[in-house]
Order: sequence, then structure tokens, then C-alpha cells
Amino acid sequence: MERVRSSGAMTDEAPVHARAILPDGWQRPRGYSNGMAARGELLAIAGMIAWDAREQLVSDAFAAQFRQALANVVAVVTAAGGRPEHVISLTVYVTDKREYIAELTAVGAAYRELMGRHYPAMALVEVAALLEPRAKVEIQGLAVLPDRP
Repeated sequence: MERVRSSGAMTDEAPVHARAILPDGWQRPRGYSNGMAARGELLAIAGMIAWDAREQLVSDAFAAQFRQALANVVAVVTAAGGRPEHVISLTVYVTDKREYIAELTAVGAAYRELMGRHYPAMALVEVAALLEPRAKVEIQGLAVLPDRP
């Protein structure tokens, strides 16, 4: 058995694919992890907006755009042979952080629908604009896929 550090404590257990990192004495964050450690094949996920498969924006509503952008991230991970829990980092770019906060309940519901209760390292960044003029949300990520035999 390898000794792994998880949540600030050393434990004797088999290494897991990905694990959240919580420094000693820190309060556990809600809805994200401070850090993630993983082994496997790295998958870089381009910034995803709320386009459907034909590159048409699905909605002008913020929560619907968030859901579709995250669904697109999950689709890339799945196409690479992974699952949502293989995502280790997400960066969410929004054009209006007040709109994000106002829609937090719907955003959280969409997140849990697509990602379950898996909370990778995350950042939210407010930007002046995104390349697609009607886009309000763009999500970029990293995943670590299990090693293939």
C-alpha cells in the first residue's frame, strides 16, 4: 500500500484515481476543491460555450447556457473515455458575475445533474466579453483519464 495524503492526513490505502487536497487546518470549501491530485492521461478541454452539436447557441438564458457549456465539457470527457469524476479542474468565465450569483440555484442544479457531487478545483472569472457575442458563459477544464491497460 502507498501512503497517500488526502484531506490533510496521511492514510494507508490504495491510491485512488483522483483525490481532493485539503491543507491541514483549512475548512472544507463548499462546491469545489482547493486542489486535486491524480494519475493518468491528461485531457485538456477547450473553452466550451452553450453551442449544440451544430454550433448554434441553445439559449440566451444564463442558467441554460451554463448547463449546455458544462454538458459540452462532459461530452468531451466522455468521448475521451472518461467520466465526470475524472475532471480535476474547471475554469468558468462569465460576462456578468451578478447574473451568475442571481442564477446560482439553477446553476447548482445543472452542475449536480451533470457532475454529481464531484467538486474539482474551480475558478470563476468575470470577463468583458466572450468571442461568441451572445455567449454569457464559457467553461474550460482539465481531466485525468485512467491509464489504459
